[in-house]
Amino acid sequence: MLFAVLLCGCASTQTIRQQHQAAVYNTDLGIAYLQRGELAVAKKKLDLALSENPDDPNVHSARALLFARMGEARRADREFREALGLAPHNPDLQNNYAVYLCGVGRTDEGVKYFLRAAHNPLYLTPAAAYSNAGVCLRSAHRYSEARRMFRAALSVRPDFSQAAWQLADMDFKLGRLTQARSEIADYLSSYNETPDLLLLAVKVMRAQHDELNAALYARKLQLDYPDSTQAHALASLGRNPG
Repeated sequence: MLFAVLLCGCASTQTIRQQHQAAVYNTDLGIAYLQRGELAVAKKKLDLALSENPDDPNVHSARALLFARMGEARRADREFREALGLAPHNPDLQNNYAVYLCGVGRTDEGVKYFLRAAHNPLYLTPAAAYSNAGVCLRSAHRYSEARRMFRAALSVRPDFSQAAWQLADMDFKLGRLTQARSEIADYLSSYNETPDLLLLAVKVMRAQHDELNAALYARKLQLDYPDSTQAHALASLGRNPG
């Protein structure tokens, strides 16, 4: 009798394991269909994943992304919170929810979750979380706070080019040309350039009427990244330096 009970328990455990594996598979399929814009098929796969493992936070996170794409904000928010309720210390879920919150204009909440991810010792890219918080604040025209976030990202990872570009581009757009120029120069003095930073450097130099350095940066962009969209964008700068 004991042997029979043990067999039953093993069979039950195996069934649960298979269901959980199926949930992972259908979640991956659902995300793939979501990325391709096939929302109806994505929902079918994610509904199936939910039935197979309703306690998987990744299932709820994927469903949140789906509902966000479908414009169903209330359901998206509920799914994000369900995912975080199941895995409250998962930094990727914190970051995903933060991106969603910023996208719907809930800036303070979004920044809060970005900072939770940045401070989470399990998160491998805290600089990205700080930079994302900066982008969120910049979109809300909260420039001083955004600047602090970009600088926090660079203090964690000084070679993080995206934060350097965001910081300099923000100052350029605000008309702080000297500051933007200094930020670009500081970064390029220690780390490799990127097409974005080179194009921004050209814009800043031209705005300051420094045609010599503008030409040098433009030439480097054309030689080192000839097929980049930034190199192709140089053609329009003669008409509009900004």
